[in-house]
Order: sequence, then structure tokens, then C-alpha cells
Amino acid sequence: MSVHSPCKPASSALRKEQSQVELEIRLLEALEIYPPAKLRGIHRHFVLYGLTEHLRRSFNRQFAPDDVLKLLDRFYNLDMVKPEDEDSEILNQEEEFCLPHSYFSRDEP
Repeated sequence: MSVHSPCKPASSALRKEQSQVELEIRLLEALEIYPPAKLRGIHRHFVLYGLTEHLRRSFNRQFAPDDVLKLLDRFYNLDMVKPEDEDSEILNQEEEFCLPHSYFSRDEP
């Protein structure tokens, strides 16, 4: 192939840029299913798992959750969706459960 040929192979920098664009497109597609607003609260780990699985299936390779978060950070302010300490306190709070007295005072047939 000549230098002036329109069919010359792409340089490695161009291929890397194209693969990065493809990765970003696949991530944005996954965000239609797993909205970033749900990265806050109790759904955080499920959404992050869904995003990593979507990318894994799309590219047939493993993605670490940290890699997905770094990629998301390019589009969103992830400081806004960081888990808060008070969320974990609420989830770890235990309360004793007992049935109301009216449940026991009903006449049984």
C-alpha cells in the first residue's frame, strides 16, 4: 500500500482512540438500562455489577468495577453519588419486630 492510499492501515494511536470511543459508546448504552442516579443508595452495587457485566459481554473481557467508575467519572461527577455514611447506618440499624396485639386477639374460626 502506498502512503497516499485510502486503504492504509490505521496507526496504533488511532486504533486506541477508536477502541476508547467504542468503550464509551457501550457504557452509554448500558446507562440506559442502569441509570447513574441509582449508583447512590442500596442499589449501588447492583448497578455497578450490571454495568461491568454489560461491558464484559460487549467486549468479551473482564472489567473491574474501579475501571467502570473511572470511565463513568469522565461523564458524571461521581462525588455526588458516593455512598454516604448515614446510608450504611440506616441499613445496619436493627429493630426488634413483634406482631401487634390486635393480631393475637382475633377470634380464630
